[in-house]
Amino acid sequence: MYSLLAEKISQITSIDDEGMEIVLSYFRYFQIKKEEILLNEKENSSKIYFVVKGCLRIYFLQADGSEATRYIAFENNFASNLVGLITGEGSEEYIQALESSELLYIYFKDFQSLLGRVPGWEKFYIYYLENAYVNNTRHLMSFLTMDATERYKQLLEQNPAVVQRLSNRMVANYLGISQESLSRLKGRLYK
Repeated sequence: MYSLLAEKISQITSIDDEGMEIVLSYFRYFQIKKEEILLNEKENSSKIYFVVKGCLRIYFLQADGSEATRYIAFENNFASNLVGLITGEGSEEYIQALESSELLYIYFKDFQSLLGRVPGWEKFYIYYLENAYVNNTRHLMSFLTMDATERYKQLLEQNPAVVQRLSNRMVANYLGISQESLSRLKGRLYK
């Protein structure tokens, strides 16, 4: 499982063997059951998660109390409440396992301490920040510039695992539509 993380890091930046050993020594293994919550609203966020197996979602509660999913992370992806990590404020989001999952996590303070210790880690950190920014912006832009059908088609193209592995309820939530609307949309597309 640590080899999967080392491979991911190596795809992004060049870190020598000694540096990689140092980086990996800060990550801890953790298992979580389906539906369990890793982070609740208002809690202080302190960890960055790497999904070895399973799926995590990051969501928040809207004014009416309904859930809105911001991000879904499958295997070989990271998930965190980055805003809370950076600002030190209580989280405005939840992190939940959508499947029984195997994770590696690192405390953000340790993640940051590696910046001064491991050459090449700065490049990984920049990648992590940029990737989070791009994902969030694309998701937001899809809500502002596309209708539900276009968002669904984009999801099928860019992240088909969401549709293949998750329930219709979760897919609809991620798309910001009702399950009934998703059913009608799928019915029209697959005629």
